[in-house]
Amino acid sequence: MFSNSKFGTLVFFMTAVLFVGDAFAQARPGDGSPAQRLEVMKQKLETMRRSAASSASVLKDENKGEKAKDEKENLDTPLARLQSIEREASRLQSEVNSLRNKVDRSEKYEAGEIDQLETTVADLQRRADVVLVETATARANPESDVGKPREKKKKKKFLGIFGGGGTDEYEELIGGVTPGRDRELFVVATREIRKKNYDVGRLLFQTIITTYPDSPYLPMAKLAVADSFYLEGSTSALIQAIASYQDWLTFFPTHPLADRVVLKIAESEMRQIGLPDRDATRAKRAEVKLKALLQQYPDSILRTEAQKRLNEVQDNLGLHNLIIANYYYTLSVEQGKGGLKGAQSRFRENLDKYPNFTYQDEVLYKLANTYLLEEETDEAAKYFQRIVRDYPNSEWVAKSKEQLQLIGAEVPQPNPERMNVLPPESVSFFQNFKNQFFGIYPMTIDKNGVLMTNKFDEEKFEMIDQIIENQGDILVNQIPQALTTVISEKRTPAQPKVPTGPPIQQ
Repeated sequence: MFSNSKFGTLVFFMTAVLFVGDAFAQARPGDGSPAQRLEVMKQKLETMRRSAASSASVLKDENKGEKAKDEKENLDTPLARLQSIEREASRLQSEVNSLRNKVDRSEKYEAGEIDQLETTVADLQRRADVVLVETATARANPESDVGKPREKKKKKKFLGIFGGGGTDEYEELIGGVTPGRDRELFVVATREIRKKNYDVGRLLFQTIITTYPDSPYLPMAKLAVADSFYLEGSTSALIQAIASYQDWLTFFPTHPLADRVVLKIAESEMRQIGLPDRDATRAKRAEVKLKALLQQYPDSILRTEAQKRLNEVQDNLGLHNLIIANYYYTLSVEQGKGGLKGAQSRFRENLDKYPNFTYQDEVLYKLANTYLLEEETDEAAKYFQRIVRDYPNSEWVAKSKEQLQLIGAEVPQPNPERMNVLPPESVSFFQNFKNQFFGIYPMTIDKNGVLMTNKFDEEKFEMIDQIIENQGDILVNQIPQALTTVISEKRTPAQPKVPTGPPIQQ
């Protein structure tokens, strides 16, 4: 498994994968507020520091006495390279914490400092991943110790996270390289994520990615890392979930789980969408991803779910436009001031971009009135007629008929196919107050990941359990034919462990 020629080829491949993946993840720098960006950097640096420290600890144990002295004198040894990454990550953590304190205290700082730090952290991430891959041979133990009890070393803090005294359960598991250990890492990482120990679980999954480049668990470990961020659900975690899911899609665009990953990217954006009167950036990004899902995966079983979410996102965007349009409408139509063209352009944008917008009847009525103001009665009549014909239950129908009669235009008959189109339900005062207070725009969002559920139930058999059973893979007919992560209830001993079916072709 760890022959030099084979591992050299794998190192080259893995280095290229890590470089491209990180470059893609950083393709949209500056995502989030300054505090969120700094939190993302802090988490990345902590993961790098822990990985390098655990890997270096294995080499320290094997290089004692005079040999250790030689290591210190040679700055290009595996141990020295890992220690260098650990020190640099710690140094950058101090810089991030210092800048975060300035942000929290509203002290003056240069915006370019955050941009520069992001670039530096991204560069360190690339180098750290390469070092972990290239030092794996030095940390390798050709004899498998999987299934044997590991010696727990006394540590001041568990993985440097919290607590004092006790033992570091996973240091040797992360630092050492042993045949078959990738499966153990995957199993233990899954357990930690289910216990909400997201940092620890990610570190274990990441160890597979950076240390076992030929592991059959590697693709699903990358996807599980993205899931862990999505399940954690904080704003900084969702930013990293988007980057991680997108990174996975870069390398596995034709995988049968790809449509679910695209949906998770969209839902990661949707979970950050605010009320329509706020920034629409997240809604626009979600719209792009949902449209991509519908266009790129025409046979996906998720089409109905994706269309429902697209309608909700476009309602948010439509309301955002309507708020701006109404401002100009009030200035021009009701107050006789400027802004008429601004109102018209926003109203028309809603008609063109969001055909299923919930309040399209209001858009049509007010757009028609702007044309009445310009004495373009033919154009106005066209929109009044659309209300009467396509929105027969609208509150604007009576006024539209009145205007059509005044300008002498035909009043059309309602479209029979549109008779069931009802006005949107009124939101209760309490619900509206709650939405305004918390900045919530109600949407349909599945909080489960692709492989794991948000609330683990021991009686459920999830996709990640199937992957463990299949030694890192999943069969096409094992993927649920619905938007769910759960495959079945726990199997009884009498049932076969692995269903038959064609393997996924990459």
